[in-house]
Amino acid sequence: MAGILVYALHDDEGNFNKNSLGALSEAAKLAGELGTEAAAVIVGDISDDGAAGLGNYGVTKVYRAKDVSEGLAPPIVDVMAKIISDDGFSYALFGGGLLGFEIGAGLTARLGAGVTMEVTKVKVDGGKLISERPILQDSQIADVGYVSEPGIIIGRLNAFDIKESGGTAEVVDVEVELSEWSTKAEMVTRGEQRGADVDIEAADILIGGGRGLGSAEGFEGAEALAGAFHNGAVAATRAVVDAGWYPYAAQIGQTGKTVAPKLYLAVGVSGAIQHKVGMMNSENIVAINKDPNAPIFEFSDLGIIGDLNKIMPKLTEAIAAKKG
Repeated sequence: MAGILVYALHDDEGNFNKNSLGALSEAAKLAGELGTEAAAVIVGDISDDGAAGLGNYGVTKVYRAKDVSEGLAPPIVDVMAKIISDDGFSYALFGGGLLGFEIGAGLTARLGAGVTMEVTKVKVDGGKLISERPILQDSQIADVGYVSEPGIIIGRLNAFDIKESGGTAEVVDVEVELSEWSTKAEMVTRGEQRGADVDIEAADILIGGGRGLGSAEGFEGAEALAGAFHNGAVAATRAVVDAGWYPYAAQIGQTGKTVAPKLYLAVGVSGAIQHKVGMMNSENIVAINKDPNAPIFEFSDLGIIGDLNKIMPKLTEAIAAKKG
């Protein structure tokens, strides 16, 4: 079958990652254009109903490896490599996220495949998939094809929209003999978040706080502003989390998380390149900073020069009044 296989990431409660659900929807759409089918692969003890429910996002089959734990890449590479080889999948598609990047890279090496990362769009051309990937600091778009199968496609965060179809999927349990090197690591405890329950990757609106907030107490204003929005959350720069002002779970940047919200509102953020790479894919970037020469203004859609301690409360009041 010249189909598309998608890895569906889930948490310990069995809730599937929204980027994975977007990848399922995208695979189903592309498979329809190719005249083939899309399937998902999951690991761990997901219930029959939970696994079959992925059919709601367009896939017709779900491969389940119950004896493989979620969270470590090497065993999942073993699972996906076997399924791709046994059932002849032409493509593997991943939503954005660190684990997807790690698994996709492992599959590429294992299968001698071609890979494209940070993909923002996939299209069908001549009966094959073509990936679109921004290059040169997002100033140009490169079209990438695959001369041999399988092709490994790893999306950028929030690149694929979730679309529900109302269907159910066939669930197929698979047993995989893990490679020796895949059993060297053991999951002691799983948790992507350190110190607080912050899900900045899922938020539509992010208030990014920098050293300009002055102290840990300064983040109270940022939290109030985030609370005034629907689905708002607070993020932070590395300097802030290193200083202990905010949890590491909220860090954005080269050594933190990559986000792509609909709105990124930077308050007191200078805009160093390490931070920029983590939030530059936001749909709209607004910056508040008293320094008119702050680098953040160079790539913001809207810049506000002024005292954030005066601007944030008024903005919070205005948004709350608008919602009311």
